[in-house]
Amino acid sequence: MRDFQKTIEVVQTNCHIADARHAREMSMCNYLLGMRELYIWENEFPPSYPLVQADLSQWLVQREMFWETMEELDYSPIPIANREYDPFDNAAINKALAPHGLVYGGGLGRWGKPHFFLAQLLRSEQIHGLTLRVSGCEYARDITAFPAALRENTMFLRTDALQRWLAEKIEIWSVHEADGALKSAIDCYGMQGDKTTLLPRMAEQESEVLILHEIGEAMAEPILGPAWRDMLLSFSSRRAIFMARSVRDHLADCLSTLPELIKREQTCSIHFYFANLESLRRSLFPQLVMAYEHWRKSGDTSLLLAAAEAGRTHWQAVAMQLLDAWHNDPQGAQAAIDGWVDQPRPLAL
Repeated sequence: MRDFQKTIEVVQTNCHIADARHAREMSMCNYLLGMRELYIWENEFPPSYPLVQADLSQWLVQREMFWETMEELDYSPIPIANREYDPFDNAAINKALAPHGLVYGGGLGRWGKPHFFLAQLLRSEQIHGLTLRVSGCEYARDITAFPAALRENTMFLRTDALQRWLAEKIEIWSVHEADGALKSAIDCYGMQGDKTTLLPRMAEQESEVLILHEIGEAMAEPILGPAWRDMLLSFSSRRAIFMARSVRDHLADCLSTLPELIKREQTCSIHFYFANLESLRRSLFPQLVMAYEHWRKSGDTSLLLAAAEAGRTHWQAVAMQLLDAWHNDPQGAQAAIDGWVDQPRPLAL
């Protein structure tokens, strides 16, 4: 594609602007992990490359100084073949880029932060009435590279971001090698082949899990309706947003992810799913955690299936409860949801 470098530069500039405005809103832990991963990506280091702390610290200071020059700038239109496109017009941009083997994503993520990326298009196909775009090498990205996202009936699966995320999970775990679901997942994948191919094999199978979750998100959309997005956008409390997103994630996983993993007998992926069931999502669904522990000891999937089946009805009802509360009293609903977050086992089945 002619002027490909210009397209990369504009997308990356928009990524810098988004980071300059919003990156420092992240928790300190997530911010430092995100900056570390961005540094690795920019320098094209392999996952196991030993970092020099002084170099990383210097880069971080320089990046924060650079952001100070960017945060007041406006997002630029994306130039492609003598035309310019709104940076949030995914459909038009991808229609223009697809013949050149490229894929683009632009949209609002958690807490309303814009995210952008430009990458190699590996394949595009139709699944469950949705368009799936699978990307490889990434040419432009921001501090937070979500491995998968659903935007306007299009699923984006970013295999480069997925492998980097998996490598980070394994690296953090390897410091102490604690027992638990993540160890079980790593052991499970390790038994399937050469340990040197562990990461690619994990990425290949976990890609399917991400697709199942995004299918669940698409299945949840008509159930929740457009009011759900309006509710999220109206919230100023991150706690309330986190609560609502956790409820929707559980609904999506009960509709698609969990039933399919159990049906396909994807043992490694089931372990990895529960390794990532953390914080509020975990405390909201204690029955599912107990069902996992039962399965882990006995191999019996009946309680897992029962929890997923009950969850479909339960989490839809909880979502409707949140929507009704918001419709009746938007400000009061946000305060109430904040209070629910503090309950040890709110909304149990």
